[in-house]
Amino acid sequence: MDLVERLTRLDACALSDACDSLGLPPSVSDIPRWSTDRRIAGPVITVRLTDQPPPPGAARTHLCTRAIETGRPGDIIVVEQRTGIDAGSWGGVLTAAAVASGIQAVICEGPARDIDECRALGFPVFARRLTARTARGRVWEQATGVPIRVGEVTVETGDLVIADASGIVFLPADRATEIIAAAERIVARERLMSEDAARGIPASTVMGADYETLLDRR
Repeated sequence: MDLVERLTRLDACALSDACDSLGLPPSVSDIPRWSTDRRIAGPVITVRLTDQPPPPGAARTHLCTRAIETGRPGDIIVVEQRTGIDAGSWGGVLTAAAVASGIQAVICEGPARDIDECRALGFPVFARRLTARTARGRVWEQATGVPIRVGEVTVETGDLVIADASGIVFLPADRATEIIAAAERIVARERLMSEDAARGIPASTVMGADYETLLDRR
């Protein structure tokens, strides 16, 4: 079973706990999912947007199109739009193109728009907030495939990500195996705790005996 398949069997809480146990940044909060109820998990391709237009005569690429065209089926586009400008970093036509290319989802550190179109296409969109305002004349693509920042986490193309209703967790490529293994151990221990609770063992006993040491590496 490959790493992505193992990742899909987990959730953001387990991965956040695993990162905590390894001294890594845990989940990113307050980037809700807007268009589906699906958990997403897979490889990252990054895009950074800016409020600085390209210099005269420079080639212009519409934001996020390079990521769609170079990404592989199952990839998740992660966009940084920290300009403070109320303008979409993702929209409906991009969604149609992403679906056609097999892109799995988008995560926006910034606003997204056309959310009804995304919902109709069943395309998962996680974004800080929503807007109806176009990026045209407001924000531009600076680069694709470069390190970006989401919350307080540095994210690079090739990292893994999992996102659900609880939060978003980024797994650095060079630590992904270790993080996933830690999360699997945590899930196994939590399952035993839940079984004890279901058998009628007092919650204070179950939690008191195991919860505070749940993240200990064993």
